Amino acid sequence: MHQGKTLLRKEGRQKLQHQLSAQILKSSRPEGFPAAEAFVSQMAAAEPWPENATLYQPLKEDQILLSDSASSLAVQTYLRMCGLPVQVVCRPNAEYMSPSGKIPFIHVGNQVVSELGPIVQFSKAKGHSLSDGLDDVQRAEMKAYMELVNNMLLTAELFIQWCDEATVSQITRHRYGTPYSWPLNLILAYQKQWEVRRKMNAVGWGGKTVDQVYEDVSQCCQALSQRLGTQPYFFKIPTELDALVFGHLFTILTTQLTNTELLERVRSYSNLLSFCRRIEQTYFESKDS
Repeated sequence: MHQGKTLLRKEGRQKLQHQLSAQILKSSRPEGFPAAEAFVSQMAAAEPWPENATLYQPLKEDQILLSDSASSLAVQTYLRMCGLPVQVVCRPNAEYMSPSGKIPFIHVGNQVVSELGPIVQFSKAKGHSLSDGLDDVQRAEMKAYMELVNNMLLTAELFIQWCDEATVSQITRHRYGTPYSWPLNLILAYQKQWEVRRKMNAVGWGGKTVDQVYEDVSQCCQALSQRLGTQPYFFKIPTELDALVFGHLFTILTTQLTNTELLERVRSYSNLLSFCRRIEQTYFESKDS
């Protein structure tokens, strides 16, 4: 039995490495630049970054869930790394205010942009980029690891929130619907659960157990840990990959769930813990003091 589990873990690591290699190859291929993106970039570049830029997210204490909290922290970290000011505003209907329905989104001048990827492109159009110093191979590798985090960690967070019955009944349903009165609170929660479970089926996670999801998280953390090694950042300079990884790992480490299994999977990698502490000290503690 032990040999069987070891073999499964080895096969999982090999599959993950194959996916990373394929993604790096895909990311290194030149892509087109659609006219709509060019227009947005021109619009973004027309005005400097304002002092009153705003980031919107759900209510921090009572409503926001693990995945949205992680995504919001990733964007906040990225903007701090760029030295761009932003005020965080919590709204119970932030999800419905977002142009994509995804959290977080920023309001900058007359532009509204949601999710880390588009926000990175938006800030780059204004002359603020963290990854310009990378060569093409490094940039492709960075994109591949970001894809890994989104496909594994973010998907795992969504699975645990909406597909693990203990978490759904004890945490998710109450927090998600807390701004609304009965029966709207239940209707919205069940609607969201249905949407997420449909997504899990679409990406091949519908038949997974929560233990399999924990194992996926471990494999993702192992890949990140090996890439980071003893470096302070994943590359010689902090990039959007560092912001993304910190957002998810730090949120997992500081969010109370029904058990500590997810937390312990991350805690197994000491260099990832040191990485999170370094980012927190550099971009949050020193600037908030």
